[in-house]
This record gives sequence, structure tokens and C-alpha cells, in this order.
Amino acid sequence: MPHSTSIGANGENSWQFPTVLRRIVLCRQLTGHEDGSIISPLTSRIYAQNFSTPHHVCDLLSAKEEGHAMKALVKYASGVGNIGVREMPEPSPGQGEVKVEVKYGGICGTDIHIYHDHYKNYPPVIMGHEWAGQVIEVGPGVERVKVGDRVTGIPAAYTCGKCRYCLEGQVFLCEDRLSFGSGLNGAFAKYAIVLEKNIRHLPDNVSYKGGALSEPLACCVKAVSFLTGISAGEVVLVSGPGPIGLLTAQVAKAEGGYVVLAGTSIDEERMETGKTLGVDLTVNVETEDVAAVLKDLTHGYGADVVLECAGAPAATRMGIDVIRKEGKFTQIGLHDHPFEFDFLKILTKQLVVRGSFASALDAWDRTMTLLGQGKVQTEPLVSAILPLSEWDKGFDMINRREGLKILLEPED
Repeated sequence: MPHSTSIGANGENSWQFPTVLRRIVLCRQLTGHEDGSIISPLTSRIYAQNFSTPHHVCDLLSAKEEGHAMKALVKYASGVGNIGVREMPEPSPGQGEVKVEVKYGGICGTDIHIYHDHYKNYPPVIMGHEWAGQVIEVGPGVERVKVGDRVTGIPAAYTCGKCRYCLEGQVFLCEDRLSFGSGLNGAFAKYAIVLEKNIRHLPDNVSYKGGALSEPLACCVKAVSFLTGISAGEVVLVSGPGPIGLLTAQVAKAEGGYVVLAGTSIDEERMETGKTLGVDLTVNVETEDVAAVLKDLTHGYGADVVLECAGAPAATRMGIDVIRKEGKFTQIGLHDHPFEFDFLKILTKQLVVRGSFASALDAWDRTMTLLGQGKVQTEPLVSAILPLSEWDKGFDMINRREGLKILLEPED
């Protein structure tokens, strides 16, 4: 069960937060500010070089003089863009915290949404929530984690610990959630501070490169194994052969499904990767009749399950069209704008339709098990590793759908 955290009039918690986080939480509680207008000034001297306050300048100069500055990719202001590499003070762990040397950080679609300001964020903040690294220092009270451990972590850095969602382990649904890389400083830096309770140990057979994809895999495990549910032999359509689609396909295979991976002509290389990872069939939606293919596999009924990972309106509409009556449809890919589709089809086909957002605590446990057993492969999805200073090249590659997972490597 997640830790329960209460805040008194003096801003103290039932378990000790770092000072800055206590101030953030208290400020949000007392003022109701959700847009970061209060949070940013409070945290500016730790978060972003670009936010000019005398205190921050002093801290940064001191860090430089002592040789403790680090480079980080920062969302330094609201609006489209406003991202850049900044020199930041090297952080130190507080009570219940762990300091990690980040080996690799993965660029996620959410990072692209943050770039365009389509995803809630609290600038100035260091970005990055997909990562793997090694513990180099632990704060007071840390018992489960030790220096030298190979780790990754859950991005839900702060939650209330008291609402129904926190108590169910659905921490990403907490209204007070502040996440690593959007609400609190993340992993696109040489070092990161992580709460011990959010640390997960990498299995011995998983590299740092592969481990950096633990978080997206946990999202897929939640969607497939815990929310959708697949029975052995069911025909499962996975639309969108990007990193999320390829991870989802592997989880669906591990659950016993017969997996059909759908993409467009630009996705041919990704589809081939899917074949090497064990999908049963690939289909090009631009040159093949997806509905006919699925009916041939199901005695004329259609897909038993559709897992939509593209986050594209056309893919969602197609999924509703090709699924059989009483089928299960789960939306995993994020849409960046509203769109229309025929809701009557859901009614007349008696579909079970649900969304899946981020991960959950039980999904993380299953994720580490699947990785340790080798039932899901993550490292083959890594198509490029770039230095942190070339983050813009990585973002462009994702926008052009070049390769699969792009990792950023911190720089001294």
C-alpha cells in the first residue's frame, strides 16, 4: 500500500519530504493553484537556471565553484517549445530519498506533448520519466536500496496517499499527483533524486538500455493484463507499431493471445521488428483489408480484442469497426486533440470500451517479473542513443517516426 501523507498547518508530513517538495504541496493545498504560478518561484533555484532569482544565481554559482553543476534538459517556461539544456546544481538525497546516476533516459510521446504544452507540466522542471541508472548515494532512513544497485523507478513522485485511487495502487489517478519529469525534476540529467518507495530493481538479465523502457512496459502491462484481460487463443489486434505498440504486442502474446500488428506503409521496418519479437501476423492498413483479414482468422466475427496504441483518430475508428460484437477495446495511445466517431457502434455491438492511463503499482510488479523471465524484450526497441545535448534531434526523429525508442545519454 502506498505511504499515506498528511500535511499539517506547519507544512510537515507524516513522513519527511524534501523541503522544496513540502513547500510545493503546502502551497497547492493552501492556494489551490494548479497552473504552477506559485510552484515555479518556490522551486526556481533548484529547477531552472533560466528562471532568474538572486537565490538561484547564488546556488548555481556555488555549485559551479564546487564542481557540482550538471547539465539537464529543462522545460523552463509554459508554451510551445521553451525547452533547452541548462546547468543545474547537482542534487543531494534527503530523508527517504535515493540519488541515482542516470545511465539512459528514454524520450516518450509524453515528452513531445510537453514540448507542445499539450500535457500538464509545471515549469521550470527537468524533463524525463523513463530511465535506468545506478544508485550512488542514499539518504537517511533508506533501508531497501543500497549504493551500487541497478534500478529504475515509478514516475508518480508525489501522491496524497489517502484517496481511493492511492489506496487501490492506481497512483497515477490521484488528483494531487506530481510526476517525475513534469511536476518534479526528472531523469534527463546526470543525476536524479528518487523516493525510495518508487525505486524498482532491475533484473540481472536486463541492461540499462533495456531497463530504461521499464516505465512504458509497465503502462502496457496495466492496459493488457490488468484492465483488458486476454484469454488464450483470442485474436488481438494491436494498432500502431511504435514502442508502445510493440511492448503491448509482447504482453498480449505473453497472456496467450494471437497477435495481429497493424501499421501503415511508413511502419514497414517497425512491423518487421514486430515479427522478430513474436507477433503472429502483420497487416498494412493502407494496402490490405484489415477487417477481412481478421474475419478470416475468426470465422467471420472479427477481432476479440483491440488494443489501440497509435493515438490516431483513424486507428480508433478502425478498431471499433473491426472488433467483433461483445469484443473488448482498450485505448492506450494518447490523442492530442478531440475527434468524432460513431458511438452508436459501441452500443449496438455491446462492446467493452475503456481507456488505460499510465501504470499502476501492481503493473510494476508484473513488469519486473516479465523482464526477469525474458518474456518481454525491451532492448531491441532501442534504435538510437544520443547525447543529451542532441535532444532536439531525438525529438525530431520521433516526430518523423524514424526508428523506435530514442535514448538520451547524460553528459558531464
